Amino acid sequence: MSGFAFHEAFSRVGPDPVARFSGLPRYNFVFGHNDPAEVPADELAGIAAKVIREQGPTLAMYHLGQGPQGHRGLRDVVAAKLRRSRGMACTADDIVLTSGSLQAMDLVNATFIESGDTVIIEEFTYGGAIGKVQRLGANIVAAPLDENGIRMDALEAILEDLQRRGIRPKFIYTIPTVQNPTGSIMPLDRRHRLLDLSARYRVPIFEDECYADLAWDDSTPPALYALDPSRVVHVGSFSKSLAPALRVGYVVAAWDVLSRVLARKTDAGSPAIEQMVIAEYSGRAFDDHLKTLKAALRRKLDVMIEAVEREFGTSVELFVPQGGIFLWLKLPDHVDVRTFVQPALEQGVAFNPGPEWACVPDSARSHIRLCFALPDEDTIREGVAELARICFEHTGVPARRANIPSDR
Repeated sequence: MSGFAFHEAFSRVGPDPVARFSGLPRYNFVFGHNDPAEVPADELAGIAAKVIREQGPTLAMYHLGQGPQGHRGLRDVVAAKLRRSRGMACTADDIVLTSGSLQAMDLVNATFIESGDTVIIEEFTYGGAIGKVQRLGANIVAAPLDENGIRMDALEAILEDLQRRGIRPKFIYTIPTVQNPTGSIMPLDRRHRLLDLSARYRVPIFEDECYADLAWDDSTPPALYALDPSRVVHVGSFSKSLAPALRVGYVVAAWDVLSRVLARKTDAGSPAIEQMVIAEYSGRAFDDHLKTLKAALRRKLDVMIEAVEREFGTSVELFVPQGGIFLWLKLPDHVDVRTFVQPALEQGVAFNPGPEWACVPDSARSHIRLCFALPDEDTIREGVAELARICFEHTGVPARRANIPSDR
């Protein structure tokens, strides 16, 4: 095949190609990076050497010779963690380990969705969740949010309307604990209401708790799965609580669902050494690490809020998160943040425009998501100042920065 024919053949299939990686911008507020200073590198290095010496021979076998659900020791650790922190009465047999929560999401989607199906997704949510469902050919119905997560009155109206039209959604996708991008936590009474609606309309719930370990308050409500395991498929990850590059996530579900998820996991096993290392580390130091990490993230959030309020003043509305690594903010309605994404990137400032995190992109045209975990505190201050300057150049907002007119 000629080079031209090769290009033509591949231009007709699959997603659009990505740009070649050219390095991180100076002020990087995108993606779900975490704090480099809080990765327990020395401990992980020692543990990696130990587990390879002790368990290395099992690397000769697919799945470490322990079956396709993943490393038994880590599944025990995950089950204990979920019982302790999320109130979930699950065991290792209820868990499948995956290559991060993204693979978990792909597996759950493939289990439930066929082209033409309908799913309900929070109006503002993880952009990857939206894209994955769209690529499977499903129809998305956006569920309105408030400061406590999905509005149950709106969800009930949506379910009633779909039932009237003979449509039963395949699932309701929600991030109830440290929502992405808003950072909200759904209260307990609303969780019970959500489960009641799920039962009444016979629609299962897809619960994504990727950020639950990073809630500022340790007394968050139990996971939806904890309240009704029969109605919920739960996914989580160590990406945000330990390190994104350690690609280890998990699916928790009743066996009738989990067995179908497992049948679609045809990769011969997720990374084994990572599973061994995380199992050993989590049994020793995970809770202490989490306290230190959350304290560091909370300090960075405070710095970012202070910087945004100083640089944008009354031009911005902040949605202060109850945990996690993102700050969701809104500029005046006439501002379309997409107009200065590329100019900002060319000047070393990267941010996530709101439309990428919305089921209906234009509904978030004035919103921005900023990740505060990766940059240090001085870089946060400098980067927010640069963002405000660039925003003013392209939109006239903010009119004043640090109580000084922006055009001075």
